[in-house]
Amino acid sequence: MLTFLGFLMILIFMVLIMNKKMTPLTALVIVPVTVALFAGFGPELGGMMKNGVKEIALTGVMLIFAILYFSLMIDTGLFEPLVNIILKAVGDNPIKTTIGTAILTTLVSLDGDGSSTYLIVVAAMLPLYKKQGMNPLILTCIIMLAGQIMNILPWGGPTARVMSSLKLGHTEIFVPMIPIMAIGILWVIFVAYILGRREKIRIAKHGKFTNYNSNDIIGEVDLKLRRPKLILINLSLTITLLVVMILDIVPLGIAFMIAFCIASIINYPKLKDQQKIISKHAGNALSVAGMIFGAGIFTGILNGSGIMQAMGNSMIEIIPKSWGGYMNIVTAVFSIPFTFFLSNDAYYFGILPIIVATGHQLGISPEILGRASLIGQGSHLLSPLVPSTYLLVSLAGVEFSDHLKYTLKWALGSSIVMLLAGLILGVI
Repeated sequence: MLTFLGFLMILIFMVLIMNKKMTPLTALVIVPVTVALFAGFGPELGGMMKNGVKEIALTGVMLIFAILYFSLMIDTGLFEPLVNIILKAVGDNPIKTTIGTAILTTLVSLDGDGSSTYLIVVAAMLPLYKKQGMNPLILTCIIMLAGQIMNILPWGGPTARVMSSLKLGHTEIFVPMIPIMAIGILWVIFVAYILGRREKIRIAKHGKFTNYNSNDIIGEVDLKLRRPKLILINLSLTITLLVVMILDIVPLGIAFMIAFCIASIINYPKLKDQQKIISKHAGNALSVAGMIFGAGIFTGILNGSGIMQAMGNSMIEIIPKSWGGYMNIVTAVFSIPFTFFLSNDAYYFGILPIIVATGHQLGISPEILGRASLIGQGSHLLSPLVPSTYLLVSLAGVEFSDHLKYTLKWALGSSIVMLLAGLILGVI
């Protein structure tokens, strides 16, 4: 019953947002609350939602101040030189622009933090997409494809969870995955070429894309807010912030909060200018934060009611015993829906140990199954349960439902390519 309710909840949510009957925020809150009340969880509902919001609170704070900080830096013109360099390199060629997006995302993603990757790459590339009249869905698609593969880095999250859950080191889990990741990135560059070529043909036939959302992070350029004389100071502050993030010196949300306050004082000493900056970007920050806390309620109900665990166990039970000899392939294939419908914690700490115990009886080593479980990361970030996804679509000014429909087939392609590469190379 719990499994049925879980899949029903996610199905209703997906249908509502993909058909644009509700915004992601309202669907994230209304759908799980309604299903939980129907299932008789009314008395415990408040506690579940409270726990879910508490678990995601620091992420919400981080995204609010990350948006304010990078928006301020865009206003000051910090990314202008980078945009000009990229513009000279790609010219007015959509193919070079899409391939450049894939390469830039790959490089920026080396820090392992999806949110900062989205902020930096969208800030650098969206002006080029606007100038060339390209569809911003192409930008979000390529960024997510590259980011999903780079998310396998040990400091990205999923791989660390696998190593912790199975008590294995990076040499057993991550190092053998490096060639698979390399092949995955080549696939992303190939997809970028295809999308760029299609867009070049579309622009030649039908003209430039003009239906941009005025609420994206770039917004209208205000020359009065430019601070070209302070670019080295702003760059130093940003680099310091990234170093603090990588070394995990203080919680990232606190680091962005402090950096934003410092940047505001340095660049805009007058109180009116500081208020103007906050007012200008408060809409973006609030819309993202709302969806983040909505996702907290959604996952809080899934976890607190036991629905998420029941879904995972049921998905394991439907695997026929006759497939036992192919447990490595089964694990890789099922990691796609597992990591899409469940949180990484629920899958890697709750479900993967059960899979490994089953594999042990069949003589399949845990490191092989651990690596196989990472194949699903090629599609994971598209999940509505991943907070940073809402940041990406908000930054680029596109609808989550449009992004999901546009990117899903290419993301599934990433997982398939990595699965075939893992089998051919003998990694899984």
